[in-house]
Amino acid sequence: MRKALPGVWAMLRPKRGLLLAGLILIVINRIAGFALPLSTKALIDYVIGKHMSHLLLPIVGGLLLATLIQALTAFALSQLLSKAAWRLITDLRIQVQEHIGRLPIAYYDANRTGVLVSRIMSDVEGLRNLVGTGLVEFLGGVLTAALTFVVLLWINIKLTLMVFGILAVFIAAMKWWFGTLGPLFKRRAVIFADVTGRLTESMGGVRVVKSYRAEARESAVFAKGARQLLDNHLRGITNNSLMGMSSTVVIGIVASIVMFFGARGILAGSMTLGSYITYTVFLAFMVAPLFQVVSIATQLTEAIAGLSRTREVLAEKDEDSDPRRTGRFGSTLAGEVILQDLRFSYQAGKPVLHGISFVSKPGSVTALVGPSGSGKSTIINLINAFHTPDSGVITVDGVDLTTVELGSYRCFLGVVLQESFLFDGTIRDNISFSRPDATYEEILEAARIARVDEFAERLPEGSDTIIGERGVKLSGGQRQRVSIARAILADPRILILDEATSSLDSESEALIQEGLAYLMRGRTTFVIAHRLSTIRQADQILFLEDGLIREQGTHEQLIASRGRYYDLYTRQYSLESNLFLAPGEGDQIVTEEDGFNGRPDLPSFSQALRGIR
Repeated sequence: MRKALPGVWAMLRPKRGLLLAGLILIVINRIAGFALPLSTKALIDYVIGKHMSHLLLPIVGGLLLATLIQALTAFALSQLLSKAAWRLITDLRIQVQEHIGRLPIAYYDANRTGVLVSRIMSDVEGLRNLVGTGLVEFLGGVLTAALTFVVLLWINIKLTLMVFGILAVFIAAMKWWFGTLGPLFKRRAVIFADVTGRLTESMGGVRVVKSYRAEARESAVFAKGARQLLDNHLRGITNNSLMGMSSTVVIGIVASIVMFFGARGILAGSMTLGSYITYTVFLAFMVAPLFQVVSIATQLTEAIAGLSRTREVLAEKDEDSDPRRTGRFGSTLAGEVILQDLRFSYQAGKPVLHGISFVSKPGSVTALVGPSGSGKSTIINLINAFHTPDSGVITVDGVDLTTVELGSYRCFLGVVLQESFLFDGTIRDNISFSRPDATYEEILEAARIARVDEFAERLPEGSDTIIGERGVKLSGGQRQRVSIARAILADPRILILDEATSSLDSESEALIQEGLAYLMRGRTTFVIAHRLSTIRQADQILFLEDGLIREQGTHEQLIASRGRYYDLYTRQYSLESNLFLAPGEGDQIVTEEDGFNGRPDLPSFSQALRGIR
């Protein structure tokens, strides 16, 4: 806990003036509370004991004034700190979300979505106790106890030292107890984040869960996590109960000592009745904050544990933190992409790319093919600047990507993925996501080119129809058309098609070919494709295997060389043809004029591309 305090204080430093003001208010509030025992002593010893009736009105008036001061400072404290705490929580949530949004893809790969949501929404809640009345109450309680201790020494020094000896033992026990809370709360946060993460995944994959009748299994996983969370809370309750029991015992011992020695002092004449009553009231003023500190400290320890995790997130370096990233691309980009001796590994000592080199000229189409795990997606991720190569260079228009701010580069990128991610909003919102400032006419034009309008017109609200989380209310082909429209609206100079049609049926793929062909026109395009019949017209095809470029050339060149690409192409065509043809009719190699998957009635990707080039 002590190690986390400097980092937490760094987060609170901007509000130190506010905390100081709150501390001053609570000290004034507590000092005003001294009026009751002091006025009681004066009333008993002077007004009643010595018949000084002229002091009655000033004593009562002073008590009323002190009560008013207490009420006003309590109100000001609540307004000042509670509202400030919620403002700070909101500001910190925004700060954490913005920072997480700038972190590299590797951070997202290493952390579950539910954990990240927990960091943004739950961990920052600790500020409510630190900036709110919790921290101030804690400090105010300690300060009040110290001031009250001085007053008690003034009333009866011998009795006070006896009481302090007992309280010192209790304070030492509290210090040890606080040390046990930190690990408990840290473990609680980890369990909560894991449970939240799994629950998020389970709900996001509800169709898979139901398809495999896994509802009971997912419920069991959640129940296990919930019980772990319960066990953690029960341990915390036990700790609190033990400390509460100890507090009760200490109060009983202290009260017995004060009663015994106070009564003896009154009988012996060394202590007045007023002094005894005042002493007991002030003793309550000292003991009460100390025991209140126990409750508040529990909240503060949990808050500090949460904020230390928030601090860890904010300490993560964002994508542009590299001091080399000082350059920016201008307003235009030709789109020449060159990879020179590129090497990369996700884990140290386990390289996945070995000296990749090739040139993609402006407006050209480069297709990446090969078996799974060959490095295709890794190359695309590096071109996207999602990762930084271990060695080698990627240049765009002659500029090393490691030297430019990524935002100035990615504004020229367009991406269409195999699984199109759509947000829970309208069709129009999802298309305009790539260019929020686009006009309505520009959005409609992008929708028309991608043939989104053909199905949007049949929906109840047209392009303003809510499509649900991840676009679940649309078919796979419809979602892909929206994704293509989004990329068209972005008007990128560099386009990435990552298995953009592999998950679609023949009819759906045929419907989006025109949109893809339009999108690729004049843009440097990188295509990952498993259906080799879709990339025959690419300017160059790279056949990757084991992180190496095994073959490189046009479709005709690679077919003529009869290497690995030829083997894969003929085998794939034979399998695809047999889906539509009778046995023995699909043994010949597909020709350039063949239709998609051996069906002349449907245009191939190559035919669509050839029609616009």
